[in-house]
Amino acid sequence: MNIRKLKEQTLKANLGLVEHSLVIFTWGNVSMIDRTNKIVAIKPSGVSYDSMCIDDIVVVDFDGNIIEGDMQPSSDLPTHLELYKAFKDIGGIVHTHSTFSTIFAQAGLAIPCLGTTHADYFYGGIPITRKLKHLEIKNDYEKNTGKVIIEAFKNKKAYEIPGVLVMNHGPFIWGKDAQDALHNAAVMEQLAETAYATMLLAPKISAIDDVLLDKHYLRKHGKNAYYGQK
Repeated sequence: MNIRKLKEQTLKANLGLVEHSLVIFTWGNVSMIDRTNKIVAIKPSGVSYDSMCIDDIVVVDFDGNIIEGDMQPSSDLPTHLELYKAFKDIGGIVHTHSTFSTIFAQAGLAIPCLGTTHADYFYGGIPITRKLKHLEIKNDYEKNTGKVIIEAFKNKKAYEIPGVLVMNHGPFIWGKDAQDALHNAAVMEQLAETAYATMLLAPKISAIDDVLLDKHYLRKHGKNAYYGQK
């Protein structure tokens, strides 16, 4: 993929955050990776979506060195780079402070899988990281944010659960490319809102039965999936 195309797709996904009401002001960011050329395109730091254009998108190498662009990349770039290095199947990452996902993150709660809507997209509950230690916050904060996300997926597969909540912070979501990550971010926020309301109505509600979880997730994902058109 050439750099122009990578920047176009990254810009489109960033603007999609506003379209799907996942951000306000300059909050959040989207990146996309070109693994063949070992480069990452990402939103510039602190730039309004209203004025953002393709030339504002910053392209960096795997060490965070700027290859193209006159602006500073998102301050969350080190988090994105850690996730790209650890999760080899992902091609795009979204970070937002969307309302309901952030409510769960601030409360220190994972988003439980309570129904088939959730099971269609995430193979179980959406995990929450541990708290960062004081030294992890003071030194290499954004890089360590990536590391605690990776730690939370020690016994999980990132492609089966394409998102996480960072304790006291908010959601990070990923996908096969930037647009897919945006799609998963919008879905995750809807799932968070639905779970929040369900837990208010039924505080003792249990997670979905494993058999029903398998049925709904696996009919859309994996080698035996049959949902949709061939």
